[in-house]
This record gives sequence, C-alpha cells and structure tokens, in this order.
Amino acid sequence: MRNLEEFTIPFKGLKLGKHQFEYELDNRFFEHFEYDEFNSADVKIDLLFEKKTTMMELTFRATGTVNVNCDLTNEPFDQPIDNKLFLVIKFGDEFNDEDEDLLIIPHGEYEVNIQQYIYELVVLSVPAKRIHPGVEDGTLKSEVLDKLEELSLKNQKKKKEDETDPRWDKLKNLLNE
Repeated sequence: MRNLEEFTIPFKGLKLGKHQFEYELDNRFFEHFEYDEFNSADVKIDLLFEKKTTMMELTFRATGTVNVNCDLTNEPFDQPIDNKLFLVIKFGDEFNDEDEDLLIIPHGEYEVNIQQYIYELVVLSVPAKRIHPGVEDGTLKSEVLDKLEELSLKNQKKKKEDETDPRWDKLKNLLNE
C-alpha cells in the first residue's frame, strides 16, 4: 500500500511550536485501505502538531459520521464518530512503531506519514456491535424486527402455554359435567 501524499507532514521546515492541520475523510480514504464496512463516511480530523527540539507531539481528534449497517436489522444508519488519539514521535536509530502511543523514526527523517493512525482512529471509533438508534428506542419499524419478535423465546413459550393437548381438554370436560 502506497502512502497518500496529503497525509505526509514534512516537519523539517516547520518552526518549533504548535501547528494546526485539518483533513476531510470520505469513502475514498477507506477504499485505499480496502476497508468496505462503511457505506459512506464524512469525518473531519483536527490535528494539533507540536514540534519540540527532541520530539513531536500529535493530538488527533476525529468527529463526524459514518454510515454503517445495523447488526440486527441490516438497516443503514449514521453512526456518530468522536474520538481522540495522542501520539509522540521521537528520533532513534531505526524505525519502530510497536508501541501505539510512541513512534520512533530514524534521525535523518524529514517527514512523517500519519494515514495509518488516522485510519485506526476512525475504524476503532465505531462500536463493535452497531445497533440502529431506532432499534434501541423502539421507533424503527422493519420486517426483520417483526420476524425477530415473532420468533423470540418469549413468544414461543407463550404459544406453548396457550396451546393445550386435546386429550386433556376431553378430561377437563368430564370435570365440568
């Protein structure tokens, strides 16, 4: 996978201090990673890049929505995204990204690509179980929900309780006579 150029920050020419970057993400960004869980995406990334003498601190904030399918009904809905990530970049002998909060890059580097961190920030912002808000508050009407309700254990038990064995009905009639 090649790096997307707009997510490469050449820090060599930046002055010491804080710098602000903004990125708008849509489906094309996630297609680059071959990630197809989102029907559509509209996410804004605000990056505060603080350059210090021996290291750099990056504070990412992702806000917006991604359109995903509900795990219960398969109905599409907009899932709000709001997440933060703090990353420290230090210089060392060789590249090392084993720690999720620390990136070590070689001393001669003059730029850093942040696309992988943005991708992980957004994808990990989506809950593991995606449930349509209409399911949670009971306002969503769909055939899938009606069928699930019909086949639920409560309804099955209720049907069994309502149904009686015809042989017992004959015996009950003897008691009533």
